[in-house]
Amino acid sequence: MLDSVLPETTDATAEEATGADGRPTAGPSEFGLLGLPRPLVSALARQGITAPFPIQRATIPDILSGSDVLGRGQTGSGKTLAFGLPTLARVAGERARPGRPRAVILVPTRELALQVHDALEPLGRGLSLRMRTVVGGMSMGRQIDALRRGVEIVVATPGRLTDLIEQGECALDDVRVTVLDEADHMCDLGFFPVVTALLEQTPADGQRLLFSATLDRDVDKLVRRFLTDPVTHAIAPETSPVDTMEHHVLQVTRDDKFPITAEIANRDGKTIMFVRTQHGVDRLVKQLARVGVRAGGLHGGKRQNQRTRILSEFREGAVNVLVCTDVAARGIHVDDVSLVLHVDPPQDPKSYLHRGGRTARAGERGTVMTLVLPNERRSTESMTRQAGIRPFRLKATPGHPRVAEVAGAQPPSGEEVPVWEPAPLNSVRRRRDGDDRSAGRRPRRFRGRGRHEGGEHPRSGGERSYGDRQDRPGRRDGVPAFGESRDGARGGGRPYREGGRDNRGGHAEPREAGHRNDRRGRRPFQNGGAANRHGH
Repeated sequence: MLDSVLPETTDATAEEATGADGRPTAGPSEFGLLGLPRPLVSALARQGITAPFPIQRATIPDILSGSDVLGRGQTGSGKTLAFGLPTLARVAGERARPGRPRAVILVPTRELALQVHDALEPLGRGLSLRMRTVVGGMSMGRQIDALRRGVEIVVATPGRLTDLIEQGECALDDVRVTVLDEADHMCDLGFFPVVTALLEQTPADGQRLLFSATLDRDVDKLVRRFLTDPVTHAIAPETSPVDTMEHHVLQVTRDDKFPITAEIANRDGKTIMFVRTQHGVDRLVKQLARVGVRAGGLHGGKRQNQRTRILSEFREGAVNVLVCTDVAARGIHVDDVSLVLHVDPPQDPKSYLHRGGRTARAGERGTVMTLVLPNERRSTESMTRQAGIRPFRLKATPGHPRVAEVAGAQPPSGEEVPVWEPAPLNSVRRRRDGDDRSAGRRPRRFRGRGRHEGGEHPRSGGERSYGDRQDRPGRRDGVPAFGESRDGARGGGRPYREGGRDNRGGHAEPREAGHRNDRRGRRPFQNGGAANRHGH
């Protein structure tokens, strides 16, 4: 049994105190009292983490005991360490065979996979655990090499993990712990059949952990089918907004929309702006540069290495404004984001809460603002009501003192600056054997399949490859519709499927809701596979 080879746990007592921010703190042994091994407690202490968050305090003992766990908590509540720490402890002490990981953590997007890996990999070193991300848009050859050497924990998106299983490079027979993080978002992206097929390949007596913001529809089906007598921990109501968020709805005219956006973008502090389409992201970044505001753009049309560098430089403060789409930003955790601006209103309450969750994380305070055109007022009011939000409302104009007071908005310089892009990496391509294909290239036999890759699904909600049409004649330059399908703007082309190559050289973002990635008649696994991943 794994329990017989767990590293030594701590047994010191914890002394609680109150920190300067009013949050309870504790001695470095409080995690030890939860049953975590000493190397993990020491690694946490070196990072300055000494007091568990409520969801960690609630779930860690149950996971260590081997129980299936169903966890629900608001964004920024500490879910990654809640499942990650006990998972590390559960698989410690036994080396994985080549291509047979001991634990699998499934996440919906590449960025979230990288963040989970970055949070857990340093902690696992003290337990001699090897960890690897398995996601699309990155070198499959390197991932295969790592699996052949053996890794205890795989952090994966469903599409790429399925690819490697089909090639015979990975098997889930030895998996003792399976984690589904952000299960609701995975199901929203259409991954329910794929996740089901993957779970069916794990041992029936293995431990399953499911963490989700909501527990409805397909998530509930996963719970009933794969979790055995799960212990449920709900830290916050399903749809409650974070208490430390301040919500504002700014009613604007079409002519004033961009000037107000530019003033907010020119504020001090980190700001994330959401628009509906990839084309809208690129256009807003260029328009902000024309008035003197440097911003980075993040969407699925960019290569993975570009996305990673943009996020890195946003974290480090090289650029303070990040313009992104829903799918690309899902799961992003950046400290000190003080304002989230919905340039395009979200399409449903869940998207509103997930977007807003990029700020006010882990007890910090933040502001969420939404720009609303006249024809969007009714739908936005309905959405905020369903989300349980009671925002402050304001008819805003450029230079409005209330916007300056709440958001720190200030007029931009008006002097054009270059469109900001992260510094390129000098990389050398190598052919297979040390296979280092550039990010985004696929093995030859997989090209043309058109399958989604890297966790960003075939039918995501709301984002399209091209977005809205170009500015129409007679419209003022600098007053875009940013992909506002509600305002009559048309999509400019057929959405690309994730995993395919677009004619700009990058991976396209997932399809819109309602589109299917039709692969009828194919079986997802060659060897004793489960039902077709798309349910056919």
